[in-house]
This record gives sequence, C-alpha cells and structure tokens, in this order.
Amino acid sequence: MRKPYLVYFGPAKCAVDLCDGSERGEYVNQDYILTKLGRPHRAINLMYCYYPNDEGWPLRASVAHAHDAQFAWDYPYDDYFPYTGGLGGNHEGPVFAQMRDIRRHGQDVCLTLTMDPYLSDEHIAAVARDLRTFGRITVRINHEATGSWFSFNKRASYETVAAFFVRACGVFHREAPNCKVVLCLDGCKELSEQKMVMEEIFTEAAKAADIVSVDRYLALHWGWPNDVCTDARSAADYDTDEIYKLAKKSYRRYTVMNDGVKKPMVMSELNADGDVTGVFYQEEKVKRFCDLVKADREHWLSGFTMYQFRDRGRLGLEIEDPNNADNGIEQPVLATYKEIIEDSFFAPSRKAGKSVKLPVTLRYGGAEDFEAVAIPMELSGAPVLFDCYFDGALADANLMLEINGKWFYKKPGVKMIDLCSAFFDGTFTGGEVTVTLYAPPASGENDEAHGIPGNPDSWQTDYVTVLPALPRFRVCYAPVLDARKK
Repeated sequence: MRKPYLVYFGPAKCAVDLCDGSERGEYVNQDYILTKLGRPHRAINLMYCYYPNDEGWPLRASVAHAHDAQFAWDYPYDDYFPYTGGLGGNHEGPVFAQMRDIRRHGQDVCLTLTMDPYLSDEHIAAVARDLRTFGRITVRINHEATGSWFSFNKRASYETVAAFFVRACGVFHREAPNCKVVLCLDGCKELSEQKMVMEEIFTEAAKAADIVSVDRYLALHWGWPNDVCTDARSAADYDTDEIYKLAKKSYRRYTVMNDGVKKPMVMSELNADGDVTGVFYQEEKVKRFCDLVKADREHWLSGFTMYQFRDRGRLGLEIEDPNNADNGIEQPVLATYKEIIEDSFFAPSRKAGKSVKLPVTLRYGGAEDFEAVAIPMELSGAPVLFDCYFDGALADANLMLEINGKWFYKKPGVKMIDLCSAFFDGTFTGGEVTVTLYAPPASGENDEAHGIPGNPDSWQTDYVTVLPALPRFRVCYAPVLDARKK
C-alpha cells in the first residue's frame, strides 16, 4: 500500500440524478440501487404531496378517495406519497426514513413536493424547518406548474400558483437556508415560438428560484395506467434532437426572465417511455440525448434526473414485478444508463490533494463537495479474494468506498466489506488500483456536533468526520485451498 492522500470531489460537467418512487412505483432502498448501478448519484428525487387541510389527509389520495379513476390524477389531491411532516406532522414517516437512507449513501435529496397553493406561511415554514438537517437538499415545489393535471392547478389560477411559489421561496430561504428551491415549468414547447409558455406570469417565480428546470420525455404514454398504448390518442414519440433544442431554448428564456443571470438549469424528469418505443428504441433515444449533452460545448445543462429506477409501467430502468413488488425486472435501458453514468463527463470531478496523516478529518458538504481519502495499492494480478477490514473505532464509521470504478457502502457496525466484485468482469490483470473512501452523515442527517470546528453555522451544510485509522486489506490471487492441485 502506498502513501494515502486526500481527494476533493467537485461538480460534474453534467450531473446525473435518479427518481426513486412516484405515483407509478415504490421507493427502492439505496443499497439495492448502488449494487445494481455501481455508483452513487448526485441526488435522488422523491415525489411527495402536502395537502394537510384536505379531507382524507394524510392517506394517499387513491386510498382515501378510492374510485374507478379515469386517469392518473383523477383524485381530489395528487396521488403522490403523502408528506407526513409539516405542521403537527409525524417526522418518523417514510419520507424522512428515505431521505436519511439517501444521505447515508453519499447522495443529496431532491424533494419534489406538490402543495396546496392556499397553505399558510406557518404550514410552509413547518415543512422548511423539517429539512434543516438534510444538508444541501433541493425542493421542487409544484412542478410542471404551467400544466393542468395537478391539484394545485385545478384549484387555483396560474397567477396564484406563481405567487405561491414566490411566497414559498421566501419562507424556505428564511427558515432553511441549506435548501435550494427549484422552479419547474413546461418551458418552450415549439422551436418557432419566441417565448416559453406563460413566461410573463412566472417571471417573478423564475427570479425567486435558485434552480430552474423543465421536465422532458422523449416519448410518453400519458394514458397509463388507464389504457393500453396502441396509437397516438394517449401517447407520443418526440424527436430527440428537437427535445434537446427546446430544453436549451428554455434555459435561454429563463436567463432572459432573470435579467441575464444564468441560474443552474436541470431537467428534473427525463426518459423515453417503453410503452411507446419498445425496449430497444427506448435505450437508443436516452443514449442519443446524452450524446447531445456531451457534444454541446456550451455546457448549459447542470444535470438531469432519470425518471425512474423502478416503474410499474415502462418508464423505469427496472419494471416492477407484478407478482412481487419487492422484485425488479431489469430493462435494456439500464445497461445503457450504466454506461452513461460511468462516463467521466457525468461523474463528479476529482482533484488530488496532500498526503494524509492520521487521524484524518474529512468534510462532507454534499454529493458534489466533499473530501475523500485515496489509498493507492499495487496488485500483482486479478484478485480472487479482496477483503476490506474496519478495526476498532473505524467499525463505527459510515463510509462510501470505491475501487476499480465500483462503489460500495459500509454502514456503522460493519467490520468487513468484500470488494472483489469490482473485478468480476475479468478485465483487470494487475497493476495499480486505488481505494477511495469518504464519510457521509452516519444518521443521514447533519447535526451541530459534526460541523466545522470554529464555525458554528456550518453544520447545516457541512458534516465533519474524524477517522482514527484507515482500513486494512486482505488480497488473495489464488484459492486458499485448491483440490485441483492434489
């Protein structure tokens, strides 16, 4: 083992986020996703709603108001998972467990939250205060705000929805300065049009937002799950290059709305619907879009969110097994997506630092702002066993580890991680490898005890861990016992 050194991880040229659960699928734990995809994402998007004054709340809308629905949003409030926090809420509900799960695995949270546009400031402030311990979280409030399908659009005018967004931004910025608020509009719908949809109505909302966004599907069956996709009556396939141009034009219009200020632009939902395209054209369209992102020298897109990991329809990297909701059926697009996220263009940047002296202090400021330890090793061949041991107090650490391009998670209390799967593809024959590790929050939440020493306000965005030692390794290049040699 050579001398360890620090590595700083910063923003990707274009970050990748992943939606995990929605009205179309359940949440999948981060251990499973990490094993399946091989690397953490910048952020995991959760889809929730908050209508605390509605009859039936906090039950899910399709449960509280069960009936023969005619389309996905045919309920008094949106059929997302209910956000159980807020004013007088339960802070131990699924949304909080999921946010902790995400952050323990070294990823940020993007909370998509549809909200009653007539909520009081007290309700909004309670939600914001819920999120103060979740680091650099982004909150996407009332997304696709120029649409007509969500409940907030059905019960209020577009002017009221825009004004609510501005008011909510102010409350979040005051109560939870660690949160960034995302505005998501339909953006530009036609290349021939000069402005985006309802640009004047939402200009003040664009100015209030920290991040701007559009959702774009390269193909979509919007009639799901109430009909079978057989023609263009409830589905469409869009030209991928045109979708890219429309998204970029939306970015430029957002910049005009912000008086020339270029705010970070993301695509908060992106995929091609396999219901429309079939499974092979689906992966072709996703790859084409990402190729366009890479080839564009302007680098206008900060990141995109793949919608989603596991879906009951065909908008997922996996399809939910109809026989067992805990089981996912991998789709061809998953392998293509893995190739995309393994590309350095879509991965966090890295910068080597000084040599490490023990004990070592690591700062975790978010998925694109953290310090790690790199441990170079020289291997004489392909390992058949590669064990990583965490002795003494190091066993209590919460760590993410990478070797040979594959990431692993170690939760507190675990004393050994098997790293050998990083070599299963058979391409490694020997040479230098580096084990890289960093320390996200062990509980999934930030706290004052782990802030930067001497900076009492830093804890909301920075989590500091002191590692008393580094792991030790056991590497074998041949079986321990081999009956073939008798």
